[in-house]
Amino acid sequence: MTRIAPLAPSEAGPLVRFAYRFMARQFGAVPEPFTVVAHHRKLFLASAVSELAAEKASTVLPAAVRELAVYRVAWTVGCSWCVDFGAMLMRLDDLDVDRLQHIEEFETSPLYSDDDRAAIRYADAMTATPTAVTDEQVADLQRRFGNDGVVELSFQIALENQRARMNSALGIVDQGFSTDSCRVPWADSVTGATAEEATS
Repeated sequence: MTRIAPLAPSEAGPLVRFAYRFMARQFGAVPEPFTVVAHHRKLFLASAVSELAAEKASTVLPAAVRELAVYRVAWTVGCSWCVDFGAMLMRLDDLDVDRLQHIEEFETSPLYSDDDRAAIRYADAMTATPTAVTDEQVADLQRRFGNDGVVELSFQIALENQRARMNSALGIVDQGFSTDSCRVPWADSVTGATAEEATS
């Protein structure tokens, strides 16, 4: 159970309920991080708009490289929700999900290209505390992806660090998206909300 109970639709305002219905249609269930952030309506709306805008704007990098770097951050930080959701997004984009099982051996696995490895190393360097990015590393990424590609990669890695660390702090764990068995986010909460409320 999350450290802050998800906000049930019956307790939410009309804008949040509309967003819940939209996300339920898009993903099959409402992502639990949003149901927790919904306690702060303004940040909920800011987060939803920001996520949508970042998704629409991130079109420079190959999707496989971008999603792999984001997944690596979630795996490194230990956010099971992000790992679960990220695997689903990659599957829906027809990307190779099976190779995620070998991400620990990315340096030697034939499943990863040189571009993949460069992006994963960068994700590791940005996620380290303190960060460990080098001039040589950025120069290499510039040659591979261009300046706009490096900015996009940096933004997405930083954004995933934010998501993963916040979800971990709030006790938000895997929800079943990657296995098509997603639970209703607030089913076990003390609010007593029902599954039908999510789409009403």
